[in-house]
Order: sequence, then structure tokens, then C-alpha cells
Amino acid sequence: MKHIIILGDGMADLPVERLGGKTLLQYAHKPMMDQLAREGRCGRLVTVPEGFPPGSEVANTAILGYDLNKVYEGRGPLEAASIGYEMADDDFAIRCNIITLEDGKIITHNGGNLETQDADILIKYLNENIAKPINEREGCERVKFITGIQYRHLLVIKGGSKHIVCAPPHDHPNEAWRTLLVKAEENAPIEEGRMTAQATADLINELILKSQDLLAKHPYNLSKAEKGERQANSIWPWSGGYRPSMETLMQQYPQVKSGTVISAVDLIRGIGHYAGLKIVEVEGATGLADTNYEGKAQAAIDALSHDDFVFVHVEASDEAGHDGDLELKLKTIEYLDQRLIAPIYKEVQTWSEPVCIAVLPDHLTPVEMRIHVGQPVPFLIWYRGIEPDEVCQYDEVSCVSGAYGLLRLNEFMQALMKIV
Repeated sequence: MKHIIILGDGMADLPVERLGGKTLLQYAHKPMMDQLAREGRCGRLVTVPEGFPPGSEVANTAILGYDLNKVYEGRGPLEAASIGYEMADDDFAIRCNIITLEDGKIITHNGGNLETQDADILIKYLNENIAKPINEREGCERVKFITGIQYRHLLVIKGGSKHIVCAPPHDHPNEAWRTLLVKAEENAPIEEGRMTAQATADLINELILKSQDLLAKHPYNLSKAEKGERQANSIWPWSGGYRPSMETLMQQYPQVKSGTVISAVDLIRGIGHYAGLKIVEVEGATGLADTNYEGKAQAAIDALSHDDFVFVHVEASDEAGHDGDLELKLKTIEYLDQRLIAPIYKEVQTWSEPVCIAVLPDHLTPVEMRIHVGQPVPFLIWYRGIEPDEVCQYDEVSCVSGAYGLLRLNEFMQALMKIV
């Protein structure tokens, strides 16, 4: 039995008054997901352990069966792996958004939907005008910025401390940014060979303030200002850590001999890297609603032809949720259903070797809240010959009565791997 997990990031939601009190999954036209739910079995999954933030780095790692208490180091190290930066033992890597500030508030976490080619110019500018002077002052390469994808980049601090408190920008839209600057953890430990937590927080806040002054003067933002468009006018580091220690999926689950991850997002590719999965890049995969759904579907089919485990991640619903765009989020759910899940289902129906399909989100990103919410998410599992339960459609409410009930964390992957 081959296995494929199709994950719609942030796809789940809360009831919306504009939709007659329905969630988006209840309201959307998604015949393929509903058919798989009718023909398969459903349930709900707790993807965020107690005490952890309800982010994609936590939820996706848990979905793949990892114990977050043992492997969690934040987004930064995972995205470093995806970018191809090999972390040294004394590195501290932290995710570094380029965001939009206006009137003293965080307006958007994505720099006005910043494109990678423009972001690369800004990152090089920051390295030359912020990192270089600080490194000369420190007498070593203390700081460097590394280009990622779109607004998602990386900041590496040599000897930095992970014991700091950061505010994810997507969790604080329209909030004053100064109150959200980095702080040291209370009673943060002193680690040999590393800066103190307070020194690390002070350095990151210095970088934030310097970036605002420099980015405001950059021709890219001057042009945006003339057009009345959102500017990419501040960095915002968050979710950092040290090099993680993770077993591969092959070491954890003997059923998995080889596997592939397909995503436009550095974070997911980084998780896949440490999980021992091959990373497949799809032309036109953007992480937004305009992503190449058909290309991802074909890449998944191709991967399934030679691997026994495939993880397909689609970011679009999460981004629409963070933007508070109800119509767009509905479209992303429908696109996922018809342009990605349906072609995969149609293809594997013709194969002699059976394929198990699982569909789920990692967390809720409610359009009316615009932040991540760590409530249980609905999931479905389908394969030829499975005994269906009584669920007739795929959504947050219907899946409550699914045969799998309420699973927690690695219980989902354990249940999936029992299907052989």
C-alpha cells in the first residue's frame, strides 16, 4: 500500500455568519473531498501539543508523527535546511519575514505579497548595509540574512540564544509593532559559547529598527509609495532555534521505504529534509491562490509511481485566511478539490497497486480572525476496500461523528501506517 497525505494549510475554519453560520468547508463546492469522505473514514486530529504555538511548523511535524517535545526547534532551522544552509552547531537560525508597517502598526505579514526576485534585492541590501557594519563592529560574522521565498527569509546569528520571546507577525495584524519587539525569556539559561538571551533580543531589535530606516529609502519601496501600494518596509524575525535532531520517517516507520515532499514553502521542505524525504520543486508553485495545482498533482502522481509515501502541501488557504479574504479562501478550497485531489484520485483508480489517500489541514486559519487557531482539524482516509463510516461530507462538523473519533498528534500517522 502506498500512502499520500494531501494537506490544505489553514483550510479549516470557524462558522461564518456571512455563510449562514457554516464553515468554509461546509459551504464550499468540493465534490471530490465529499466523495472520499463518503467512501472512506473520517475523524478529527489534535495537531498542536499543549504549550506549543498553533503554527505550521508544529502542526505539520506532529502530523508526520514526531514528538515535538523531542524535536522542536522552531521554523528557522527547518527553513535553513530547505534553503540549503547547513547550520553549524553554534548557529541560531530564525525565520525573518519582510512585512508591511503603516501608522505604527503591522498591516501585513507578507510585505504586500512580495515576490522572491524583489525580496532577494532587499536581502542583499540588508546584508550590505546592516549585517556588514555589525559584523565589522563585532569582529566576526555575527549576522547574515539569507534569501528564501517571497516574504519568507532567514536570519542567522552566530552564537545567538533561542531563549527569546517573539511575536509571529501573522498573529498580530493591525497591532502596534513596538509592543511586539523581541524579549528575553524570564530566567533564560546561560549557555556556554552563546550570547545571553537579552543580548540576542537586543541585537534582533536593533536589526528591526535599522531595517525600517534602510528599507524606507530603497528604490523598491519609494516606487511602491508613489503608486500608493503596500511597502516591504521592515524585517520581522520570529521562531528561531538550533540545529534539530530528527529521525527520518524511514527510521520511525518501516513501512516507508522512500518518500517525497511537494511544497512551495521552505518550512515544509525543511521538515521533509529532516524527515528523509526527497524535495520536489514544481514550476509555478507560489504558496498563494495562483499556485500550480495541476503541476503539484502531476508531481504527486509521478512521485507515487516510484515512492511509497508522498506529502503534498498547499499553502493557499492559509494565506487567504491571514488576509481575511473569504471569497479567495473558498476558491482555494475548491481549487484544491478539483485541480489537485481529483486528478490524483482519478489516476490512482487505474493502478493495480493500492494507494491510501489522506486529506486534512494542519490548523485553523479563520478568515474573521486572520490568525492560527489550534483546535482539532477534520481528516479523511480513503483506499479501495475500506469500510466506510457514516460521514457523508468532509467538514469540521461532519467529521466529529467519523469512525476514527478524536486522535492526538502522532496517532494519525500511526493509524495511517497500519493501513498496509
